[in-house]
Amino acid sequence: MLRVSAPAQRRLLAGLSLVLARLCCCSAAAANVPNIAVYFGTKTRYEEVNRHLLRDVLAVNASVLKPPPTERCSPVHLTAVIRHGSRYPTVKNVRRINRLSELVRTEASRAPGGWLLDLQSRWETWYTEDMDGQLVMKGREELQQLARRLASLFPSLLSEENVRKRRVSFASSSKHRCVSSVEAFQEGLWQHWGPSGETPAYSHRVEDELMRFFERCRGFVEGVENNRTALLEVEKFKHGEQMEAVRRRIAEMLGLPFHRLTPDLLEAAFFLCSYELSIKSVHSPWCFLFSETDAKVLEYKSDLKQYWKRSHGHAISSLASCPLFHHVFRTLDKAGRPRRSTEAAPEPASILVGHAETLLPLLSLLGLYKDEAPPTASNYQSQHGRTFRTSRIVPYAANLLFVLYDCQRGPRLQMLLNETPLRFPDLPEDAPLYRDVRAAYRHLLDGCDFHTECEGRAGGRGPSTEL
Repeated sequence: MLRVSAPAQRRLLAGLSLVLARLCCCSAAAANVPNIAVYFGTKTRYEEVNRHLLRDVLAVNASVLKPPPTERCSPVHLTAVIRHGSRYPTVKNVRRINRLSELVRTEASRAPGGWLLDLQSRWETWYTEDMDGQLVMKGREELQQLARRLASLFPSLLSEENVRKRRVSFASSSKHRCVSSVEAFQEGLWQHWGPSGETPAYSHRVEDELMRFFERCRGFVEGVENNRTALLEVEKFKHGEQMEAVRRRIAEMLGLPFHRLTPDLLEAAFFLCSYELSIKSVHSPWCFLFSETDAKVLEYKSDLKQYWKRSHGHAISSLASCPLFHHVFRTLDKAGRPRRSTEAAPEPASILVGHAETLLPLLSLLGLYKDEAPPTASNYQSQHGRTFRTSRIVPYAANLLFVLYDCQRGPRLQMLLNETPLRFPDLPEDAPLYRDVRAAYRHLLDGCDFHTECEGRAGGRGPSTEL
């Protein structure tokens, strides 16, 4: 008879209970999901991107790791760059929501009935400015569940012993939602291992130089963030024919004068649908305002902003992430090189929690999601097949994983985005030799100096533009 250790039993039971809970709630939850939920840009829920992961964690364990089948390989290091989980609106959006709610309550003139009656007389705004982007319970659960899945995938790296002995490093942005997210990730690890009778001590470093590099880059702050012409394509689309058509249709549905429903208030209504779903898991009456066609237009407007502010639109936006890029590769270098018996073992895992603004520039610097034609205000119709879709790339709890393997032919590196294998540009394998990855990025490893790219000195802080 096969005997299983107590820790292994706890891990197995934790995994099975997680799967059963997901299976039970999946069908009920699906009924509450509006059909526009996959178009919310950076406010998209993680499960809209990876619903199959949430249904069957055990099947995923066997399918996502892609070292060559002809070589014996074992994982030796994991670096995870993770976005915080679902959060409350920031102050700016709370104020827009309150203005929109008052406008609809007092001025909407269509005969009340159904969802419009709900908006005018039953739905009450409950968002307050002191929420200001803080992590919600759903966001905590997203990070806890991510930790449990990664601990199942990499039991030798994210082990109880490694965490207890502080071999795994945890770092986050100083923002409250990121601190709460890295704590939730650690909670998820302890949930995975099961009760041990000892209260775990959570610890992490605040690393704004790595996770909020965009605040320190003068070239980005002055050249993009505070430059009114940098987002010209966004402004043109905001007042262009597609957005005007959506505004006109929604204003007519509500019985409001066209000029009263500004582009910002239209976007607030769209975001309200996303917030109610991500925070409360409810199908809000605000969702009934928007068709799938409307949602695609609003998603494109959001993507234009992220492309021209945080991604390939301006080179400095991605170059600002040089500190994080070099940190990742220094960590991988240390984990992959041969060491003397007297040297300390490299850390098995590094967990870094930041923002969508952290992930998008790094993904862009790596050469990912760069379509042949950039999105502009005038080419919406030809962009439906674009790869740059923030709804899919950086939902809440988005994660970029670098997994280093020790293999017969030498170290290999696998990259995953949102727990799905992602190939490095121009490299044909899922897990190429690490030396080939370094060769592909030699120009950045030898250059990409933060102070040079950001005009010689750290810049001052620009206005808050949290995603």
